[in-house]
Order: sequence, then structure tokens, then C-alpha cells
Amino acid sequence: MKPLRKVGIAGYGAYVPCYRLPTAEVARVWEGEATDVPIREKAVPGLDEDTATMAIEAARHALARAQVDPGEIRAVWVGSESHPYAVKPTSTTVAQAIGAGPHVLAADWEFACKAGTEAIQAGLGLVGSGMADYVLSIGADAAQARPGDELEYTAGAGAAAFLVAPAEKSVALIEGSTSYVTDTPDFFRRPGQQYPQHTGRFTGEPAYFHHTESAARHLLEELGAVPGDFAYAIFHQPNVKFPQRAADRLGFTCNQIQAGMLVNEIGNAYAASSLLGLTAVLDVAQPGERIFLVSFGSGAGSDAFSFLVTDLIAQGRHRAPLTRSYIARRVTIDYATYTRYRRKLRMD
Repeated sequence: MKPLRKVGIAGYGAYVPCYRLPTAEVARVWEGEATDVPIREKAVPGLDEDTATMAIEAARHALARAQVDPGEIRAVWVGSESHPYAVKPTSTTVAQAIGAGPHVLAADWEFACKAGTEAIQAGLGLVGSGMADYVLSIGADAAQARPGDELEYTAGAGAAAFLVAPAEKSVALIEGSTSYVTDTPDFFRRPGQQYPQHTGRFTGEPAYFHHTESAARHLLEELGAVPGDFAYAIFHQPNVKFPQRAADRLGFTCNQIQAGMLVNEIGNAYAASSLLGLTAVLDVAQPGERIFLVSFGSGAGSDAFSFLVTDLIAQGRHRAPLTRSYIARRVTIDYATYTRYRRKLRMD
């Protein structure tokens, strides 16, 4: 997908909660011993944190980097699968908190872990058509997992926000984007269910890999590009092995994916997973470098993007905390504290 006018990202921001639950602690509680698992620890929201509060923090950092008046924003879109309310938008809370309202489009997006990237694609269309100069697109999640389930080892939390804008105001241009979707029931949650269900190994080959690789190959073909043309590559990170394997099968190297790989330190932040990887890469990328990104959302689909870093990248980089500084700011908690923070003990 290419817009009528060139579009990019004018500002970006990240937020990761400080609390960390070691996966060895999860194993100790449910398996009786601290077994080794591929992910070291995951980020856990505090009692006063949820998708909305994390999205607000990330959004403020994006605005600080772009130096844009929030009154100029024409749409605020939040992608997540853990919105605080079943019926009440997160986007209106974010818009008012950052001063973007009241004359602004606001909507929540859902597509499992790619809800944030589809919000960016929508921003690409709105800004690219000339209907708006600034759209704030956010991916944020306080991921849910049934106690004792495999997902409890990996389901983390965080938020990433991007101010989509005309090319001349952007730190990274969007060279192109494409999507690939099918009806693949690999992961789902029916109305009224507290926790999602997944289909084990079925989530890998027919779901994650098929969609990620199909979207990636289509975009490379559309751009006439090859993996070697990119300095960085970022993939959705449900665990350590999946993005590494997808990168290898597509022809990307370990060096290309290293800067955006955060899953071992914060877990799978769902709608913020690949997007937090993008913020970490933008923190270190240099003008002229290209970034390849592919998200994945269960159900299932992938969005692929190509970004070209511009000369404006260094101007606002240090106006907000770097993503790695959030990761370094950590407080270890035990399983009991995690249970309390995530309100897993039902009192009703």
C-alpha cells in the first residue's frame, strides 16, 4: 500500500512497566522446580497500570520527540487485546489525557497482536490522503494468561506510540506496507471468558510462520528489495525461537534482528511486541538505514512495513527515554506479588 503523498513517523515513544517476573519463578510454582525456559523474565504492570496508562506514557514520549502540539492531531487510535473496558474506548481516555481532543477521531483497534500495526496502516491512509497531518497510532497490552498455562511464561506488557505525519516532518519514511490474513483459529477468547485459548503447536507453522513469511515476501517483491537491503529486521516476538526462525527462513541474519529483540527481557507485549522492537531500533538507527518490520496477530494475519530513516532522526531522539532505559529499570517480583498485581484471585 502506497499513499498519494509520502508519509512517515514524526515521533515515537515507548513504555515498559518496571516490574519483572522471572519465568523460573513461574516454573517453580507450577512445575515444582525452577526449570529453564527460553524467556528469562517478563514485564508486569503495577496495580495502577493498564493498557490506557501505558499508552498515555508512550504517546507523551512520541509527542515530545516530534515537538507537535497535540491539538494538531486528527486521530488517536489504540490497538490492543486488553482494553480496560469491554464497552468504552481506550482511545478517548488517551486523547483527553494528552490534550488531543475534543475535535479528533478516536477508535480502538483489535486484531490480537497486530492491532497496533493496523492502527499505523490506518494512519498511513489518513495522512497519505491529505485528510490529516498527524495521526497517533498506538499498540499497547497488559497481556492476559490463565494461571499455569504456557502463556504465563511469556505474556508481558508494554506500549509503543507513533505519530504518523507527512514525509518532510518524519524521522522515518514508510516506503510501503502490505498485509496477509486468513481465517486461522489458532488463538481466541469468546465473550465472557477471562483468559484466551490457544492451540499449542498449531500456532506456529500454519499460523505465525505462514502469515509472517507471506506478508514479508509480498512486501519485498512489491519493493523489489532483498533482505540484505535492510540494516534491521523486526518480527513479532511470542517467544525467542519464532522470530529467529522466521528471519532465517526469509534470509535475514542474526545481526539484523538483534537490536529489536526484546522478548527475553520483557516477554511478549502482544500488540506492542514488534512495535517496541521498532522503538528500540529507532533509538540507534542512522540516516539512510532501512528497517523491515512484520507483525503477527492470531486469527490470523501479518502486516509488513519498510521504513527509511531520515536525517531528522537524531533531533528528537533524546527528548524522551530510550526503550532500553525502560528495560534496564527493573524490579523483580515473586509469583504471589504478580498474582496480586494482575488480580488473578477472584473475590466475587
